[in-house]
Amino acid sequence: MPLFLQPVFQERIWGGTALKSFNYDIPNEYTGECWGISAHPNGPNIIENGKHKGKTLEAVWNEDKALFGETGDTKFPLLTKILDANDKLSVQVHPNDEYAQKYEGEYGKTECWYILDAQEDAEIIYDVNAKNQDELNEMIDRQQFDTLFKTVKVQAGDFFYVPAGTVHAIGKGIMILETQQSSDTTYRIYDYDRVDKDGNKRDLHLEQSKAVIHLSEDSPNTTPIHENIQGQQYTQFVSNDFCTVERWVIAGNLNYRKPHDYCLVSIVEGSGQITVDGSDYSLNKGMHFILTTEDTEIKFNGDMTMIVSHV
Repeated sequence: MPLFLQPVFQERIWGGTALKSFNYDIPNEYTGECWGISAHPNGPNIIENGKHKGKTLEAVWNEDKALFGETGDTKFPLLTKILDANDKLSVQVHPNDEYAQKYEGEYGKTECWYILDAQEDAEIIYDVNAKNQDELNEMIDRQQFDTLFKTVKVQAGDFFYVPAGTVHAIGKGIMILETQQSSDTTYRIYDYDRVDKDGNKRDLHLEQSKAVIHLSEDSPNTTPIHENIQGQQYTQFVSNDFCTVERWVIAGNLNYRKPHDYCLVSIVEGSGQITVDGSDYSLNKGMHFILTTEDTEIKFNGDMTMIVSHV
């Protein structure tokens, strides 16, 4: 049977209350993140059903590896979040695996964003204008952020691939589903001189940022591939060494064949049902689950949109 997961909520200075629209009972008015599928120590999910009910996903990964097939990963590799940017996030960058393992003791952080909702004229920061390392360092040292950061207007349905080393920030009034490596390492470059509830500015990490920012003439974004499969709308947003991320817009029935030994699934719109090996499970907006090696005959039915990811 699928592993259904209890979400973990994270308070953030830029968070709000919009996650209620996913049927979540959020803890406060500054709830910025729902960690929907996580085995990270900073927010592991609890399994809600089946033989592993009550255990963390981290524990199940370590105790019952057969559920996840033949994998060379020592840690659960991915993390799925829904973020409510009630205010703009800090401008930041994440290290790659090599740097993060050397200095932080965990995975690097390549991530990608599916825009769930966005206010009119909402925008993100995505990449920089610096042509070389010397120019980058000088612009950061002089805080020339108005000209350093590139901005892009966004709308619901957009997708952005954010490999490690890419400068980025989610703007105010945007809700996203983020698929990322299972890492919690962030280097802040700029935070708009904000203070927390205790009146303290959050730490910046300028030297680390300079060391890990990747400069390229080409946009890191990907080109989606659209198909009609069994009358349903399928989109592959990205597929590489880090992850594959797909969207299914289902209206009716889909006989589903897992593309990997295990898959991470999030219902981001609508409702329906999944039938796994003859057993039925109701699905609603905001639910997150994992299809494991034990799940073979799978059928979806309903009117819903889901994001599926795997390594």
